[in-house]
Amino acid sequence: MKTFVRGGIRIQYPVNWSVETDEDGPAWSANIVSKDTAFVLASLRPDVDHPAELADEALDVLKAEYKDLDADPVVENIAGQPAVGYDVDFLAVDTSVVSFIRALNTPDGPLLLLAQVSEYDREANEPLLRAILASIQIEDE
Repeated sequence: MKTFVRGGIRIQYPVNWSVETDEDGPAWSANIVSKDTAFVLASLRPDVDHPAELADEALDVLKAEYKDLDADPVVENIAGQPAVGYDVDFLAVDTSVVSFIRALNTPDGPLLLLAQVSEYDREANEPLLRAILASIQIEDE
């Protein structure tokens, strides 16, 4: 496993995946990408007041692109914090896609997590996506 570290946030991911990062002042994003269709996007957004706003914003973006999607609200524990969000299913280019949208508080602001995989490689990569989300650690200030 490799580890992405930014501020007090640590995310472990498979060695054969890559990371692309972007920064905009205190805000940043990291896109952790498989060689297949799976990816995890982590985005710190200190400009947002509440994690639920981030989760809703991410869902709205998907709804604008994919009209026939199903979304179920979810609350789960990530890094010892309640994470709000959605489990989402939609069709893209004639294949089923599964997304997990989660958002939680960190000492530096709300963190959005978006994990996604298509049916083509879901069997192999969905467990890896869940392991990446479970690996997240957030240090207290």
